[in-house]
Amino acid sequence: MSRLLRRTDARPVADRELTAVSADGSQLHVEVHGPEGAPIVVLAHGWTCSTHFWAAQIRDLAADHRVVVYDQRGHGRTPTAAVGTDLLADDLEAVLGAALAPGEKAVLAGHSMGGMTLMAASGRAAFTEHAAAVLLCSTGSARLVEDSLVLPLRAGRTRTRLTRMILGARAPLGPVTPLSKRILKYGTMGPGSAPERVAECARIVHACPRAARVAWAHVLAELDLDAGVRELRVPTVVVSGTADRLTPMVHARRLAAALPECVELVELAGMGHMTPVEAPEVVTAKIRELAGTYVNANANGDGSATVNAKATVKQNAKEEEAA
Repeated sequence: MSRLLRRTDARPVADRELTAVSADGSQLHVEVHGPEGAPIVVLAHGWTCSTHFWAAQIRDLAADHRVVVYDQRGHGRTPTAAVGTDLLADDLEAVLGAALAPGEKAVLAGHSMGGMTLMAASGRAAFTEHAAAVLLCSTGSARLVEDSLVLPLRAGRTRTRLTRMILGARAPLGPVTPLSKRILKYGTMGPGSAPERVAECARIVHACPRAARVAWAHVLAELDLDAGVRELRVPTVVVSGTADRLTPMVHARRLAAALPECVELVELAGMGHMTPVEAPEVVTAKIRELAGTYVNANANGDGSATVNAKATVKQNAKEEEAA
């Protein structure tokens, strides 16, 4: 079998590509995979990543879901622009408006900064209109630098200051090398991560423009989205790796305790920060489970009759009983 056929990280080809225009005029690259009329999933990637980060989820889910993915500003095929959590929320609203019909419901899943995007947008009209359920994956709402375990030092001012300097460093990442892969694995992945998955993450992260990486590092260092967590009033699953150094388990547990409708906290033993790549089967299964429970494909295909799957099951049972 050729190397090409053995690779599992090839970029999925979109059925449609869109451009969503955000409130400040920024143009975001959006891809739509899978059949029209199927249950909808919207995936928001994290810091230094791109739509390619969700390749495993797209390949699996697009067989029977409509999967919407987009490049955050400054990442992938979306140009660099101003940064800030309010802008992340603006961008998500623009993507939902471009890719979903009025009233269409979807599962919204965010990894790392993508999860922070969902928290930032939780009080927005488009979020309320379109979000049926949420998956927060390897993310946190505040104290990211203070709680980071990237440096093996005692918690305190020194560790916080040094961590801030490392994460916001302006030095170029350069080409992917054996050394850079070891550094990336230490900082972002579990100790047992397969070499091919480390290499996949390295290719994605190293492709992120330096200006965007540095600008967003400063935003994340000052993050405070606790109010957005309290506004996230839809069924939510929280997923985190027990070996995550960037957003350790303390963040997942805080989220689970603060969310109005947390339905599950999933702790992935030995996994690091890049859980959709490190444990793709588990993350995909959770997204699929949320879609199966809270989103139903619209039979008319126009978004006007999207309903909760549980309600549909109940209604069908009542009709059968009456018959």
